[in-house]
Amino acid sequence: MFGSRKSGRFRAPGKDSKRKQDDLLNDRSTAGATHMESLENLLLSRDLESNLKQLKTILNKCSDVIYREFVFAQNEQLRLALIYTDGLADKAQVSDQIMRALALEVPMAVPGRVITKAQALEFIKQRGLCIHQIKETNKVSDVVHAILSGDTVLLVDGHDTAIVNGARGWESRSITDPEAEPTVRGPRESFVESLRVNTSLLRRRIKNPNLKIEAFRLGRVTNTDVAIAYIEGIASDKLVAEVKNRLQRIKVDAVLESGYIEELIEEESWSPFPTVNHTEKPDRVAAMLLEGRVAIFVDGTPFVLTVPSLFIEYLHASEDYYERFLFTSAVRIIRFLAAFISLILPSLYIAIVSFHPELLPTSLLLSIAAQREMVPYPAFVEVFFMEVTFEVLREAGIRLPRPIGQAVSIVGALVIGEAAVRAGLIAAATVIVVAFTGISSFTFHYSASISFRLLRFTLMVFSGTLGLFGLTSGLAIIGVHLCTLRSFGVPYLSPVVPTAGADLKDVVFRAPWWAMFTNPRAIVGYYQERQKYGLKPAPPDNRQKT
Repeated sequence: MFGSRKSGRFRAPGKDSKRKQDDLLNDRSTAGATHMESLENLLLSRDLESNLKQLKTILNKCSDVIYREFVFAQNEQLRLALIYTDGLADKAQVSDQIMRALALEVPMAVPGRVITKAQALEFIKQRGLCIHQIKETNKVSDVVHAILSGDTVLLVDGHDTAIVNGARGWESRSITDPEAEPTVRGPRESFVESLRVNTSLLRRRIKNPNLKIEAFRLGRVTNTDVAIAYIEGIASDKLVAEVKNRLQRIKVDAVLESGYIEELIEEESWSPFPTVNHTEKPDRVAAMLLEGRVAIFVDGTPFVLTVPSLFIEYLHASEDYYERFLFTSAVRIIRFLAAFISLILPSLYIAIVSFHPELLPTSLLLSIAAQREMVPYPAFVEVFFMEVTFEVLREAGIRLPRPIGQAVSIVGALVIGEAAVRAGLIAAATVIVVAFTGISSFTFHYSASISFRLLRFTLMVFSGTLGLFGLTSGLAIIGVHLCTLRSFGVPYLSPVVPTAGADLKDVVFRAPWWAMFTNPRAIVGYYQERQKYGLKPAPPDNRQKT
């Protein structure tokens, strides 16, 4: 009930009551973030009981957090407490390398030695723990984050410093073939949801101390681990500083996937074209870092962001660099052609059939006219209906379980297309155009295909109203828009616009590896040598004469 009853009517709440309700809602919505921020100023004390009480208050109603109190070296005066999260910490390491070592094995290693309370912390660090990674902290916020991240925290009575042990061991997905970017030739490893596994996959490919991996923490509630990777000496210092600045500006409650960060760091949010690339292939990330880019890893997702992003990247594939350059160049021509077809073919069909039939050969024109004789709708409505149907089938095939989804997408397209033609609702030529357009959109990167799918409908409207003039006008607007886009300050159409002659060797045609002398100038900012000249193989001078 709002307000109070007076004179047979309800009175609306006053301004003070409304302000109190808003304040209450705001307090509730920011309670989690404020609580985490308030921990930054809390420090541990020397009293073990006080520390445990404080942590139990903070982690109240967290039944998966385990508190294990025991004595060190069978000395009742030296009390310890081990805290970890069940399911995130490796129980074998907790039992054998921490608790067993401290409670039982230390007395056997130093028989007769008396360890005082003041010496306990230092002795545990130097000789007591049999674990690969430890660090110290006196902040309550660091202790809570370590516990909830899967590490174990050891508190020692009489000391205001906690020992954080790297004992993470949760269940995770194994490294498998990439599902979004399958290849015939090349590495078949993909990133997983674990941040450290992903950085290790990158480190395996670039064994160089100049590969830098810097850690961040984003999300006031989720405290998601984020890392950026770049090669010092190749990546521009300005680019690295800009990436760090944009990440540090992010003030949100949660980061659950790299898509959250992508929208918060991209420059052109309203553009249909993606200006931040993402991939699940370690070899592709390594190749981009070697060209001067920066990679952004997010814990909990197998997709890694790379910046700056160029339009030409979405029409390339990692396999282009593993096959011989002649075959790669031929395949790229087909891919570029397919991308162009997926963008304009339905619009071109609408414009010609509706406005410019004289452009078609007479035999083809008569065939299409005969097919459309019984169709009651104009060409625009036909194509629009079939495009929407195809998108629905595509989305259903993605969302359904894989065995069912493939059957729905293939059988559904055949059944609906055949039924629509037999019923006289759609011309057979329209089905062919829409099907070929859909197949062409599968030949390049998924992010670019989404952009083309959106623009395809826009161009269809232009063509349905103004014919070829509308189509060319729409393409001109798209071209101008692409020329104005930037990705972290780098022109989106580089190296085509502005033209960089030395970088055109890897656009449509790929030059052989022995001709790849420099890194992309648009990214690194200057001509940076990639390899020595004169690597082209040649026959030996001294051949054995026959």
